Amino acid sequence: MTRPDPRQTAALSAALSRAVDLSALKARADAAKKTSPAAGPTANANAAAHVVDVTEATFQPEVVERSLQVPVVVALTASWSAQAQQLVAMLERLAAEGRGAWLLAKVDVETSPRIAQLFGAQAVPMVIAVAGGQPVEAFGDVPPEPQVQQWISGLLDALRDRLPGIRAAESAAPAEAAAPEPEDERFAAAEAAFERGDYTAAETAYEGILAGEPGNAEAKAALAQVRFLARAEGTDPSVIVRADISPDDVDAQLAAADLELAGQQAEQAFARLIAAVRRSSGAERDKARTHLVSLFELFAPDDPRVAKARRELASALF
Repeated sequence: MTRPDPRQTAALSAALSRAVDLSALKARADAAKKTSPAAGPTANANAAAHVVDVTEATFQPEVVERSLQVPVVVALTASWSAQAQQLVAMLERLAAEGRGAWLLAKVDVETSPRIAQLFGAQAVPMVIAVAGGQPVEAFGDVPPEPQVQQWISGLLDALRDRLPGIRAAESAAPAEAAAPEPEDERFAAAEAAFERGDYTAAETAYEGILAGEPGNAEAKAALAQVRFLARAEGTDPSVIVRADISPDDVDAQLAAADLELAGQQAEQAFARLIAAVRRSSGAERDKARTHLVSLFELFAPDDPRVAKARRELASALF
């Protein structure tokens, strides 16, 4: 068995950033534990207190006026942008940890386009720090979380003597110091195997988690991505040409769809398999349908591309 090409591994992993973030799965599991009914409402309430949805009508009081006390980090997002949703989730976690030293203001550019115009935004996601009623710093894309944390720390350091709310929030003792959750060694082992390119070991580890916890959503999502990535890396790129030349070759259509998805062409991959469902029948048709549904599992359930493809699949089937 040959080792995967590191360059190809990196490219495919980056391509999947719109689907499932493997590195964040355990963190999400830990966060779910902290916000479960057994843990009480403190974590949820703490996050909600420092995060606000802003519209054009509420921009003045929620952003401009509140920025006179603490920095307001404005995140320009859109429902169709998976990167924007990923960045907002990260900022929400950091805002909860900040305990009011800074605030997160989320703006949907689809419903509040004039706010995006105000900041001269050309794309989402975009983040702008507002202090004293004025924008002071900004960045785009989705930087690594340590880089975002460093950016926020620098922002607070620069503004601590100008905005009184920063010191007030930092000096206030947390209402309840929650004990840190122990690291889940099962996820750590699976993630370590994934990071070194040992997909077989990663798959085995996630299957072990599911054997004991069949309903573990994080493990299910991770297992689906590991299987997909291993399959895509082992596919000959020339299969796309073969699939285009031989539309009735269902196996070629499945492999080509994998490569298109790995190349961030989700809609093209979905359309290819839906067309295969329409052209085929019997076992071949079921094979194309099953493969398409497995690709859906790599995305968030509310991803608009998946919702559209599901409707088109239903039309093709019935």
